[in-house]
Amino acid sequence: MKVIILGQGKLGKEIYNQTKWENLSRSKNNIEVTEFDQWKEKLLPYDVILNCIANTNTYSKDKVSHINTNYKFVIDLVNFCNEHNKKLVHISTDYVYVNSNERASEDEVPVTDHSWYSHTKLLADSHIEIMSKNYLICRLSHKDRPFSYESAWIDVKTNADYTDVISSLVIGLIRKDAKGLYNVGTEEKTIYDLALQTNPNVKTTLSPNHVPKNVTMDLSKMKKTLGL
Repeated sequence: MKVIILGQGKLGKEIYNQTKWENLSRSKNNIEVTEFDQWKEKLLPYDVILNCIANTNTYSKDKVSHINTNYKFVIDLVNFCNEHNKKLVHISTDYVYVNSNERASEDEVPVTDHSWYSHTKLLADSHIEIMSKNYLICRLSHKDRPFSYESAWIDVKTNADYTDVISSLVIGLIRKDAKGLYNVGTEEKTIYDLALQTNPNVKTTLSPNHVPKNVTMDLSKMKKTLGL
């Protein structure tokens, strides 16, 4: 199984560090998501296309950028993978569950936050589920290690973990040839709980009103597949 990572953000870099899978990125290789036809042949030698490219500026109001990066580019990837018999692994977000149920399962109906980020990520997830012939979608959230802020939210519940931990779970699912939609994360915690693991001096604070307070997910499907 030959895998290529698209994107050199924090998750893409960490997955590369753990696997040494080959990598293409906008900064390193001068590829543009809106010019996919100009560089798509670079993907032909690979069996699995791991898409870590996204506009993750969560509350940016730049609608065009979010749609082009998080949705239209995914449509191009789905078409390419279907045509050339490739598997698409797509990194999604727990933000699609904002305003949905707590501990939401993959079978429940997501309700996105009031942001172009979560809206376009959910559009992409839906398109993949409907149109892709071979895919894995990973809904997740990850934080820098060590926690670098002076204070952390005590009122936000999540299954997020540090980037190295989340990366290892995604890698495990890819190596297991998992297919379909998966929630990816670790035990339920607050952001403050997570921060304490690497920053014992972190202070407590409340999150801004616009930040979702609970994006917890049911992880039983992931745990069963990975034998956790």
